[in-house]
This record gives sequence, C-alpha cells and structure tokens, in this order.
Amino acid sequence: MEAVEAGVIFLQDYVNSMCEGKPAWKIVVTTAGTTLLLLWLKEFLFQGESLFVRGKKFFFRLVRRIPQVRAKIEEEINKVSESMEKEMNENIKHAGYLTSLPSKGWSVEEIIKETEEYCGYGTFDWESGCASGTVYNGNKILTELMTKVYGMSAWTNPLHADVFPGVRKMEAEVVRMCCTIYNGGPLSCGTMTSGGTESIIMAIKAYREYAKNVKGIKNPEIVVPITAHAAFDKGCQLLHIRIKHIPIDPVSMKVDVNAMEKAITKNTIMLAGSAPQFPHGVVDPIEEIADLGVKYDIPVHVDACLGGFLIPFMKEAGYLLPLFDFCVEGVTSISADTHKYGYAPKGSSVIMYSDEKWRHYQYFVCPDWPGGIYATSTISGSRAGGIIAACWASLMYHGHLGYVEYTKKIIDTTKLIEKGCRTIPGIKVMGKPDVSIVALGSDDFNIYMLSDGMSKKGWNLNALQFPPCIHIAVTVLHTQPGVVEKFVNDVTEIATEIMKNPPKELGGSAAIYGMAQSVPDRSLVGEMAWCYLDAVYSTRASEKEKNQM
Repeated sequence: MEAVEAGVIFLQDYVNSMCEGKPAWKIVVTTAGTTLLLLWLKEFLFQGESLFVRGKKFFFRLVRRIPQVRAKIEEEINKVSESMEKEMNENIKHAGYLTSLPSKGWSVEEIIKETEEYCGYGTFDWESGCASGTVYNGNKILTELMTKVYGMSAWTNPLHADVFPGVRKMEAEVVRMCCTIYNGGPLSCGTMTSGGTESIIMAIKAYREYAKNVKGIKNPEIVVPITAHAAFDKGCQLLHIRIKHIPIDPVSMKVDVNAMEKAITKNTIMLAGSAPQFPHGVVDPIEEIADLGVKYDIPVHVDACLGGFLIPFMKEAGYLLPLFDFCVEGVTSISADTHKYGYAPKGSSVIMYSDEKWRHYQYFVCPDWPGGIYATSTISGSRAGGIIAACWASLMYHGHLGYVEYTKKIIDTTKLIEKGCRTIPGIKVMGKPDVSIVALGSDDFNIYMLSDGMSKKGWNLNALQFPPCIHIAVTVLHTQPGVVEKFVNDVTEIATEIMKNPPKELGGSAAIYGMAQSVPDRSLVGEMAWCYLDAVYSTRASEKEKNQM
C-alpha cells in the first residue's frame, strides 16, 4: 500500500515539474490535444477489421490507383461481366426480357403458359438427384399439399396477429416443436425467420444488445470457426461488430478450441460452432465450445441451419453424434433451417434460445413513431403467412417418425458415397463427414477439374476453397436407386482420366477458382462476385438476341 502511495506521489511530482513555468493555456491545449489523439488512436485500432487487414486493403487501393493497373483490372472485370451475362442468357435459351408492364393485363391462360416456359429453363435434371443440396425433397404429394396450404393462406401476414390469429398459432407451434426437438426447457423460445442467414444475424443482434445494455461492452467481437457460414460475416458487417475467425485442424476439419480460447477478450459477446459446418460436413466440438462459454460467461450459438432436421433424429436412425443441443450447458441459441431437411418451402428457418431473456434483445421496438408503437420480432415487418403455414404443414405431414426415416436414408447414402470415394485413386475425403456432406480434395491434381468434368456429366456440385475441394450435399433425391453408383463411377472415371491425361490448359471452375485463390487482393475477387450478381439481375440482350427481336 505504501508503495502505491509512493508511486502516486512520484507521478504527481513528475506532472507538476513538467507543467512548471508553462502558461495555463498551453497546458489546457496540450491536455485536450493528447486526449483527442488517444481517442482517435483507440478508434483507429479497435475496429471491425484488424489493423493488418485494413493495412493490406489500403496498400491494394494505392496500387489500383496506378493508371496501367486500373485499366488492366477494368478490362478483365468487363470480360468477366460479359462472360457471366452470356451464360445467364444461354440458360434461358437467349429469350428476350420483359422490361415494362404490358399495356393490358394477360389472361390466366397466357400467364400459366409463360410460367411453364420460364420454369422449363435450365439444363440440370435436379429431380434425378444430380444437384448438391439445392432441392431437398421434391415429393410430389408434399408439393401439392404445401401449394394448397399456401394458397389458403396467401394473403395472411403475421405482423397483424389480431387479423390472422391462425397463422400466429402456426408460427408459435413451429417454434415450440423445434425447441422440443432440440431438448429446450420450459423457458426455451424463438421465432421463425426468412432463412438461416437471418436466423444467425438475429442471434448476433440479440447478443450485441445484451452485451451493450447489461455488460456495457462498446466494441463487441464474436469468435467463430473459419468454416462458419458467411452469414456471420454478413451479420457483423451490418451490425458493426468485429469477427475473429479461428483456424481448423487440417485433418479433422474441426475448429481448434485452444485457439478459440486464446481469441477471447473482454469484448467477446458470442462464440459459435457448426453442427455441421457447410464446407466439409463436420460437426464442431460443441461441448468444448460451450465449456468456454460457461467459463468466460459468453453466450454460445450452434449453427445447425444445414443439418437442423437431420442431427436431432440421427440417434434414432442408428448414428451417434456428440451432444450439440440445449442439453449442453452453455448453449444459449440454435439456428435450424426448416426449408432444408425440414422440407418446408424456401424462406423459412427458426432461431431458438435457451431463455426468453435472449429473445427480448432480438426484438426491435420503436415506441415513439407517430404511426404507433412499432414492434417486430425479426428484420422483416410484414412477412408471408403462406410460408409459415406451408412450413407448419410440412412438419405435420412428416411427423417425428417421418423425419427419422428420411434421416436414415440420407445418412446411409452419405456413408456409401464416402466409402466409395475413399477407394478412388487421387481422391481424398476431407475430414470424417458426420452428417450429409462429403467433401472431396486431391493431392495429385486440381480438384476443380473434377468439378468441371462432373458438370459435363450432368452433376451440379459445390466448389470450396482454402483448402481447394468440392462437395456433394446429399438429399432425399440422392437416395433414389442407382444415384450413388452413378456418382462414384463418374468420379472414378473422371479422376482416372485426369491422372492419366492432365489437361494442358485449365478452364471452367478450375480456372476461376485457381485464379481467385491466388489473388492476394481479395477486394478484386469481391468485384468479380459483383459481376455475377449484376448478371443475375441483368435484362440486357446480346446482339444475337436483339436481332431476333
């Protein structure tokens, strides 16, 4: 204690000696200037992105100001943009675009006829099981049921719960059924959202508000595996939160929990793990992550968007997984997509919390709006009640045993694909797939050449990066007779041909992903992604199409 007092006296004497003989105005200005400088430095150092990342971006921005560099980049981006627009137009058989309303409304017959033509575009036969993920069921009876239920509730809007009490009841029941599936207690709760991305963003928002209002955290950070869905990055960008990506074990593909613990600071508001993660289908060690949450008093989110309606039923289907749900102490929220393996229509997901206190911080309330007290549970105000009703119908149609049956078929099929691919020369299976995804890589050739070869045979697979690999997300459609055998045989044939006669020039995804992974300026890769999104919305016709009009 005496040493502390002595230190304080020494500091006072030192400050007094520094100020001795100096005019008061100079002391005030120096103090104010130093304070402002320190505040600026704090703001500069503690942002959403690290100083290293920002420094790298600044360097590349400077380089791109060089006229020759800028001109070359613009030339290449224009080429990419034209190529993507051309591909989009080829996919619709170079049909023209409607760019203004018809002067007179079309008849029902005309609309149906045109819709049939629009829905007939595309070259991939997804119904035969050639697409990774994308369509998770396709059952015609279920399709007719959901279509009818949607039609019955097409004009409903859960924003007006007093006008449409039935849809409100359906949403509440969907959430409660999901909480039950995930072993939530009496205080567990949640909401429906438009998809996994919104579910994840809602969890981030809830934890940010809790951290700010309860813990006083002003510079929030979240800590997630590098393999966590990009929705976490999107949420952090929208909500001005710093995200820390934790590396994975290169063999198991699971997050390094020790590295995750080292990344935790006083500003950490959320930890996350995936069950399973999208790239390789591996379940992160949720129990270990939850232990960190308990140890440091940090909420833990489990992203089960992909496997949300598989993993709860795997034990009954004969496959054991480590614990991942609300049974695990420390797990405070779970996101699960009903529009994937729940077989509901696209646009439906569920975010669940272990306690109502978390959900309260998800809500948005504007009490002072002249239009009335405005309160919503999710990002959207008005929502499609028809989607909620069709989701409810899907859950009721399948029931517990129906989901168990489908889960067994899908996991059995996944294991057969994994087993078959492990015997193919030049191919390696990434990690040990836990659920419905099999990711393939190669130490002998560019794996994206395999992806291009599979596309020519009618398959549509997902290309991944860091490390380079591709994957297939197994759905009900892949459980049809002969699909597994065809997949394994096609992979074997293409891999053998590549090993025997490697192509001299790379094309397709092999060229695109090879280039993308080698470009150090990631903003340039981002601009190429803009080209794709621009092409999606483009209604520009090519010269060939203009001549036909």
